[in-house]
Amino acid sequence: MKVVLFCGGLGLRLREHSERIPKPMVPIGYRPILWHVMKYYAHFGHRDFILCLGYKADVVKQYFLDYNEALSNDFVLSGNGNGGGDRSHIELLGSDIHDWRITFADTGLQANIGQRLRAVRRHVEGEDVFLANYGDVLTDAPLPEMVDDFLRRDAVAAFISVKPTYTFHVVRAGDDGTVERIDDVNAADIWINGGYMMLRKEIFDYLDEGDELVEEPFQRLVKQNLLLTYRYEGFWAPMDTLKDQQQLESMYETGRPAWAIWQR
Repeated sequence: MKVVLFCGGLGLRLREHSERIPKPMVPIGYRPILWHVMKYYAHFGHRDFILCLGYKADVVKQYFLDYNEALSNDFVLSGNGNGGGDRSHIELLGSDIHDWRITFADTGLQANIGQRLRAVRRHVEGEDVFLANYGDVLTDAPLPEMVDDFLRRDAVAAFISVKPTYTFHVVRAGDDGTVERIDDVNAADIWINGGYMMLRKEIFDYLDEGDELVEEPFQRLVKQNLLLTYRYEGFWAPMDTLKDQQQLESMYETGRPAWAIWQR
């Protein structure tokens, strides 16, 4: 299946990075978080990507144009290029993106997610079902099982829902302000949109010009019982703030980050 990735936002809460690069290009280890998202899909055989670009689109394009497999994989170097006309030879012991197909589509600087999806409609023509996701959120959710279930259902769209990752308290109060209950968010039955969407081509019938995907179109699907969610309590993490980036970097440094299912 083709995979549409939304990676054109400004990432204002990561200003330390976003003044130089778009948020999906903020690094985790040697590679940007966008690469980790793409690697997740590629692990399950989905290697045809459509990148919805916007803010600093040139940075994303240049990264893949200059991609050097040797910088992020083990390799054997034969020769050193010095004297006698010898030339170095690199034998890669691993490879990342050699079998990926990536479409780079400029979808506008200020466009919302729905507008970006409409802008790449022609790139998913002929696809009865395609995948879509944000370019800055990681998980180890069981994609094949979710896709198989979705294909058996009549729903037009689906996504994973997860527990909030931030610590805060949910407050319930009366009209006069008297607190009736206060709970840690982890104890409350609150689930949020975690991305990792599955969409049928009919989604475009529900998506009007200017619509934000999760607002108007999804609400229309809700009214017709055509929207599914898969609750997932395993690993899921966004990269919205500098603290998020630091936590993901710490996980990466362990050598076995939770989202890197291709290492298992």
